[in-house]
Amino acid sequence: MKNTVGRDIPQEYAEKYGVFEGQYAKKTSYQRASGKVTPVHPGESKLVGSIREAIEKCGLKDGMTISFHHHFREGDYVLNMVMDEIAKMGIKNLYLAPSSIANVHEPLIEHIKNGVVTGITSSGLRDKVGLAISQGIMKNPVIIRSHGGRARAIETGALHIDVAFLGVPSADEYGNANGSHGNAICGSLGYAKVDAEYADKVVLITDNLVPYPNTPISIPQNLVDYVVKVDAIGDPNGIAKGATRFTSNPKELLIAEIGSKVIVNSPYFKNGFSFQSGSGGSTLAVARFLAEEMRERGIKAGFILGGITSNMVEMLEEGLAEKIIDTQSFDRGAAESLARNENHYEISASFYANPGNKGAAVNNLDVVVLSALEVDTDFNVNVLTGSDGAIRGASGGHCDTAAGAKLSMILTPLVRGRIPTIVEKVNTVITPGEGIDVVVTEIGIAINPRRQDLIDALKDSGIPQFTIEELKEKAYKIAGTPDPIEYEDQVVALVEYRDGSIIDVVRKIKE
Repeated sequence: MKNTVGRDIPQEYAEKYGVFEGQYAKKTSYQRASGKVTPVHPGESKLVGSIREAIEKCGLKDGMTISFHHHFREGDYVLNMVMDEIAKMGIKNLYLAPSSIANVHEPLIEHIKNGVVTGITSSGLRDKVGLAISQGIMKNPVIIRSHGGRARAIETGALHIDVAFLGVPSADEYGNANGSHGNAICGSLGYAKVDAEYADKVVLITDNLVPYPNTPISIPQNLVDYVVKVDAIGDPNGIAKGATRFTSNPKELLIAEIGSKVIVNSPYFKNGFSFQSGSGGSTLAVARFLAEEMRERGIKAGFILGGITSNMVEMLEEGLAEKIIDTQSFDRGAAESLARNENHYEISASFYANPGNKGAAVNNLDVVVLSALEVDTDFNVNVLTGSDGAIRGASGGHCDTAAGAKLSMILTPLVRGRIPTIVEKVNTVITPGEGIDVVVTEIGIAINPRRQDLIDALKDSGIPQFTIEELKEKAYKIAGTPDPIEYEDQVVALVEYRDGSIIDVVRKIKE
C-alpha cells in the first residue's frame, strides 16, 4: 500500500499502524496511559546494593519492555552495564526501548544474537548496531520513532515500559534526581522525564548520591522505585561526540552563512523570534552567524529551543535571547548553564515535541535549522540511512521541528564524499517534503514551491536561487548519477512518522 509520499508499505504493517497521509492528517484524542505505583511506607529504603538487586526487585522477566535515555550520548555507561547484568541473569526476549542507540552501545549486537533482546524501538541506530540491523540480525523489525513520536507512543500506551533504567548525575536515596550537578553532568533529562512518569518501575542509577532533598528536582521521588549507586555512569566528554560537531570546514561555514542570510531576509527575523538549530556542523554554525546579525540590528530572540549547545548559552548570557527551553544539552557548557541560569528551562520530550498532546513547544518555533543525509526533488529528507542503505543515523526531532516551525531549513552540501546529497528519490523518508521550506547549499538555495511567500520575500536578498531539480542536476554533474541500492525483501525497520503512521520502511541490504 502506497502512502502520500509514494512509499510502498507492506500490507501487514499498513493495517497495524496505518500509513502516512500528511503531516497534519491525524488529530486523535486519547486517554493518557499510566504506570503502576507501589507505595513506599515510612522506614522503607529505596536504596539497593547493586544493579542485579534492582533488577530482581523490579521483577524483570522474559518478554518485558525496558527503557534507557541517551543524554550521555557517546559517553553512556548505563545501558551496557545493565544489559550485561541482565544477560548474566539469563533473562531473554526483551523489548528494548531507549530514546536512542549510540556507537558505544555496540555490545547490544551480542545480546541480540543471544536472544536477550528480540525487539527494539529507538530514535536511531549508529554505526555497527545500525549495520547489523540492516544486515537482518533481528527477526522483528526495529521501530524508528522521532523524539516527539516516542513521547506520544509512551503517553498513549502504544509503548508501555515495564522497567526504566535511568542514569542520573545526581540523586538522593529517595529518588530526587537532576542532570546538572554531579561528576558526569549531562544537563537536561528531557527524555528520561517521560520514561519516569509512565514506566511501571523506575530505577535510578547514579555515581553521585547526595543528602535528601536533592535539588533542583528534574525527576521527583514519587516516580522512583529504586536507587543504585555505581562507580561511574558515564563520561561527560562523550556528550559532545558523534553528531554534535563545531565546524571549521570552509564549505560548511559558507552554507551556514547563506543559511543565516535566509533567516535574516525572512519575515520571521524580528524581536521575539524563536529558533532551533540541529546538531550538524553547518546547522550549529548558523547560530554564530545569526548572533552577529542580531547584535548589528538590535534584535533579541524570545526563546531558543531544543538540543542546546554552549554557543546558545552565550547568546542567552549576552542578552541576545530571553530564554532557553532545553530537552537535551549537547555539551558541558549547556549542562552547566542549566544549573546557574534561571532563564534556562528543562523540559520533557513530550513538552518539546509530542504531536498528540495539548500543545508542544515545537508548535511555537519560528525557525528551525536542520541537516540531512539526502534531500530529494520532492523535498523529502533522509537522516537515517547512509549511501549504502544501512541505518547509520537517527530520526531525532527532525520531523517534529519541521512540522512545527514556520520556516524549516535544510543545510547540506551538494555532494558529500563524492556522493550527491540532492537526489531524485531519497533512500528513506524521515521528514516529508511538505514540512521543508528551504534547502541551503554552498552554491545557493531552493525554496519549496509551496512557499510562494518565501520566494517573494527572498527574491531581492542577493542569495542565488535554484529549483530543487537544478540543484540535483548540479550535484549529479559533479558526482554522477548514484547507482540504486539493492535490497532484499525482509523489512528490518519501520519508520513511524511522529503521529504513529508508517512513512517508510527499511529493508535488508543485499549482501
